[in-house]
Amino acid sequence: MNRRTVIYLIFLVSLAVVKALPRSYRDIEGETSIGQRFSQLQEDNFKAIAMIMFAQYVQGGTFGQVVKMAEEVTELAKRCAAAARASPDCLQPLDRIFLNTICQEEGLPGVADCCAEKDPERNDCFLSLKNSSRGFLSPFDRPNAEAACRNHSQQPRSLTGHFIYEVSRRHPFLYAPTILSVAARYEEMMNNCCGTARDPAPNPEECFRRQAPKVVKPAKEDGLRQEHTCSILKKFGERTLKALKLAQISQKFPKADFVTVTKLVEDVAGMHGACCRGATLDCMRDREAILRYVCTNQGVLSTKIKKCCEKPLLERSECIVHAEHDDKPAGLSPHVRDFVEDKGVCERFAREKDAHLARFLYEYSRRHPEFSAQMLLRIGKGYEELLKECCGAGAPADCCSRGEEELKKHIYETESVMRTSCDIYKEKGDYYFQNELLMSFTKKMPQLTPAELIGFTKQMTAIGSKCCQLSQDKLLPCAEENLDLVLGEICRRHLTDPINAGVCHCCSSSYSFRRPCMGKLEVDESYVPLPLTPGLFTFHEDLCTTEEETLQHKKQEMLVNLIKYKPRITPEQLASVTAAFAAMREQCCKEEQCEACFAREGPELIERSEKLLSA
Repeated sequence: MNRRTVIYLIFLVSLAVVKALPRSYRDIEGETSIGQRFSQLQEDNFKAIAMIMFAQYVQGGTFGQVVKMAEEVTELAKRCAAAARASPDCLQPLDRIFLNTICQEEGLPGVADCCAEKDPERNDCFLSLKNSSRGFLSPFDRPNAEAACRNHSQQPRSLTGHFIYEVSRRHPFLYAPTILSVAARYEEMMNNCCGTARDPAPNPEECFRRQAPKVVKPAKEDGLRQEHTCSILKKFGERTLKALKLAQISQKFPKADFVTVTKLVEDVAGMHGACCRGATLDCMRDREAILRYVCTNQGVLSTKIKKCCEKPLLERSECIVHAEHDDKPAGLSPHVRDFVEDKGVCERFAREKDAHLARFLYEYSRRHPEFSAQMLLRIGKGYEELLKECCGAGAPADCCSRGEEELKKHIYETESVMRTSCDIYKEKGDYYFQNELLMSFTKKMPQLTPAELIGFTKQMTAIGSKCCQLSQDKLLPCAEENLDLVLGEICRRHLTDPINAGVCHCCSSSYSFRRPCMGKLEVDESYVPLPLTPGLFTFHEDLCTTEEETLQHKKQEMLVNLIKYKPRITPEQLASVTAAFAAMREQCCKEEQCEACFAREGPELIERSEKLLSA
């Protein structure tokens, strides 16, 4: 299956999946039968989708079992497509056909209880079995270059199929077209790095090392965004997710009217509900229908997505997400004073509640593309609290007017935090900026391992590199929305293995206030500092490496352990310990027997540092 075939597959899927759902813009047709779907997709394309579904639904199934089930469903589809008159088997819903195939397959692990259920409970049961947590399956080991290229030259289709199987079972909630896109990149990499049997590539190992990250990066990024959205839905509910999407869509399409935007919000939220349940077919149907609607209605939505809508459907969604916000309509007033100064505002709030708040968020968001979606939600929450206070009995006449001052204060504080962070980043650069973050987050979350703390702060540093070079009107959306993804990862880590009460509060109390909440955390007072054991700080000749990245990582591990040992270390104490360490390293790395030097000088450094830190 080459890249062109995969893109053709997605284009056909977009034409095929038009399930009738109660949405005003959707074509209302009967559900496409399995025979019709097969005729539209053709055999190889149909089988690829089937493999993804089976691997995602039965993650413990072997490659052979998944291929067998995909072939059985494909054969049924082929018969149904060829039959002059459809049999009852051909008229069953696709979801039921797939689940029947799973339940008829012998030897599949962990499916007996679900297969004993009747539909739709059977489908819900299978969806509940999907597990995306790390460690549930062993990591996918890429074979060495020689073996991979040999398999590629002998069985290229089987190798790509095996790749689809491995990615699908490890990412059971990942959007199927994303997997197919990654598979196309994988096949492209294999062709580039292996060459042909007659004309092999010169250095496949180096080629794999260089190109493999480009293959998996889109899947990781799309998977992270999807997991992040699902965690918001699960933790904070549909109301919060809809508010987030309302802010984002209003910014993206400021010319669209309120009714159009709210319809899109409802459908996008519904799509995420299906995707987060792991309902692969519903997820695909909904996503394709939304993309078709957006591209069909460019005239009322945006002038900035024309090129996106000309792309193959496989690339369209990502393009629209990253497209520029459309220009604001001419004559749009900069203020929304009617929502505060109008005498009937309290009556409307009492009568309409969420609808009134949604209209405020829509109007405010479309006027402020320079704000992050999270900040817009905080502003919306502030407006709701203002109305609750000012519309109550006995509220002073000027109550609502105070809201504007509070709003200006919050905007100033948020922008100041981002500007200060960028000033520090520009002054210190990647390594020392990350060290600042490491000290801060180790104090806030000392329960995390050094590897976790280094990993999270490395992502935050990358955000500084990406966003701090942007103009002021793009800085806040870039910084806070990317930081939100990292904080989401930290909160999901907390759910699997609780960190501390402060992190729990920030992760649970409010989605939009999560970033300010984390920023205000200080030293975790409940944490018992690490004891100074002989193994806490060790110094060996590997500190003399010329690999700067390796050396920096070792230094950062020591920095984390130092903070865990002395959470309230002062800047002066840290500077003294750091200088003493640097002097010892320079001395020992000059000596011929550097390991012996570290064995001699290391304990003395620890003893001196202990006295300094206890002073």
